[in-house]
Amino acid sequence: MSTEYVRPPALDLEVMAGRGAGPLSVKMGIQFHKLTAEHSIATMPVEGNTQSFDILHGGAHVVLGEGLGSISANIHAGEGRNAVGIEINATHTGSAAHGFVIAECRALHLGRTLTSHEIVVRDEDGRRLSTIRITNLIKEAQ
Repeated sequence: MSTEYVRPPALDLEVMAGRGAGPLSVKMGIQFHKLTAEHSIATMPVEGNTQSFDILHGGAHVVLGEGLGSISANIHAGEGRNAVGIEINATHTGSAAHGFVIAECRALHLGRTLTSHEIVVRDEDGRRLSTIRITNLIKEAQ
């Protein structure tokens, strides 16, 4: 993009879901902009989430992807059930050194007991930086 990326308004998870995204998401500056079981979007700043080479840490990609995929799975699970992660993997194909990254989560499978989501993380110019896949188990709330 030739202009500076502007983050869309963030959703208030406390109001929407009755609980927040957790202290790690807050610490990393993750904001959620769209949340459904089928399609969700979040952003995260690069600054403050870098590794020693001043590029976005690979683990930060995974935190962003896992948070977005888990919230999407819990929306699908519905009242009285919880989705818990049982598998996650990530392939990093690019890096970001400034600005924000945008994560887009799409459901691959929304079943009665399992969900699978793919999260693509891109930079502000739309370049794919990583692809994350998460599987969640849906179980009755304890």
